[in-house]
Amino acid sequence: MTRRRDEQIIHRAVVDHIAWRVHPNVWWCHIPNGGRRSKIEAAILRGQGVRPRPPDLLIVADGKAHFLELKADRGRLSQAQRDCHEQLRRAGAEVATAFGLDQPLAQLMRWDLLRGAA
Repeated sequence: MTRRRDEQIIHRAVVDHIAWRVHPNVWWCHIPNGGRRSKIEAAILRGQGVRPRPPDLLIVADGKAHFLELKADRGRLSQAQRDCHEQLRRAGAEVATAFGLDQPLAQLMRWDLLRGAA
């Protein structure tokens, strides 16, 4: 499989876990910034405040923003992703990159966002 397809499978599995096991009063979403766009659509989105390469998931709990970047086992962060993650951290957010399926679930547990054992 391709790395992109592997990441899609991992992403879906993590989202399924979140939907099933998230603590009450936790809000979360995927940030759909990827994909091909026409030049006009890209310009419109930039004008509306779309920023390059945010992490895949935003989870808010107890007034704190948590961002989780999901990667296939051999995935890597781009420089734009590293820059975005650093800016988020400087703004006070929790940011993590997790590889495969076990790491994201473990990170969500460390952040105390999921109920029960995996």
